Amino acid sequence: MEKLAIDGGTPVRSRPWNAQWPEFGELERKLVLEVVDSGHWGGVFPFGSQKEKVPQLESQFAQLHNCKHAIGVPNGTLAITIALQAAGVKPGDEVIVPPYTFIATASAPLLFGAIPVFVDIEEETLLLDPEKVESAITPKTKAIIAVHIAGCPANMSRLKEIAGKHGLVLIEDAAQAVGAEWEGHKVGSIGDLGTFSLQSSKNLNAGEGGIVTTNNTSYWEQAWSIVNIGRIPSGEWYQHERLGQNYRLTEFQAAIALAQMTRLEEQMARREKNVALLNQLLASLDGIQLLTMDPRVTRHANHLYLFKLERTFCEMVNKSEFIRKVNAEGIPLTEGYSSLNLNASLMRTIEELTGEKRINECPVSERICQSQSMWLAQTVLLEDENSMYDIANALDKVVRSYH
Repeated sequence: MEKLAIDGGTPVRSRPWNAQWPEFGELERKLVLEVVDSGHWGGVFPFGSQKEKVPQLESQFAQLHNCKHAIGVPNGTLAITIALQAAGVKPGDEVIVPPYTFIATASAPLLFGAIPVFVDIEEETLLLDPEKVESAITPKTKAIIAVHIAGCPANMSRLKEIAGKHGLVLIEDAAQAVGAEWEGHKVGSIGDLGTFSLQSSKNLNAGEGGIVTTNNTSYWEQAWSIVNIGRIPSGEWYQHERLGQNYRLTEFQAAIALAQMTRLEEQMARREKNVALLNQLLASLDGIQLLTMDPRVTRHANHLYLFKLERTFCEMVNKSEFIRKVNAEGIPLTEGYSSLNLNASLMRTIEELTGEKRINECPVSERICQSQSMWLAQTVLLEDENSMYDIANALDKVVRSYH
């Protein structure tokens, strides 16, 4: 047995990870300088304007995701808050969310007093389990947030059916899923509203920023008003018809995002090629379990490469220790999320708002987070083919050390 690097052996990989992120060039510089030279760095733009970058980005992003409308906002967290408010969710209303996601999915409704209710995930996909959603619906439930975790669309067909049956708003948290598709339909266009992130780690990156999408013109008008301090699209400058905030995206962020959009398809193709190879290399590794992808997922955005340790293998393995051993072999494997239904700050805030101590048991998510799930970031998936072999060899080496 070859000695592990953590014990003084030679690591599988000693060369650096070379994938630059973000990838950028002259186009980003050109568009940002156009903003600087214009002297118009932000604000509200005339409808139909194509000179300024924000309207261009909104138009092109809506087209990319087959939506009628898109609105630029400061970040993905506020995108969720704005989408919920635009759809009529009020303080005290309940919003169903999965626990296996970034904290923003739950904190976004809490930002204005709506209550996240955690519903467990599917064992095979780590996505919100539609068959557990209905039992969590109460008279206070107003919305479901489906998270397309790692870039893989949730079961939108079933969730849309449940939302329609109970008169609920269905919102897609597609922060990690730019370009993904369910049954040939782009995410962000399937539910009532979609939300995206342009944060620096995301597949489409503007440093910070977010997008709200919808095919519902009424929701678009509501969202636009919230983003623009309560103004209305057809109103005067000082005509504030509702309470809102200044949640506008700047011209600089829009310029970067527009340039980055020209790189998106080629980057997605690179990730897809590397994921296919990784799947092939890891499929037969004893102790490693790949996630199941529903055949109705017609395109995965591959923001993360997620996999699990097999449950029987977990009996002899400490997850954190396993990851440290893989890291020592030169592979940037990370632990991933903690189950949000166990997050003390969230549950404390929910208790303060409701006046009761709530317990949302999510045993699948809790076990997955504690002992099984781990991932590689999207930048790793932009590396060369040999890097995928390094990942597989390192995992194989560490797995064999336990046997």
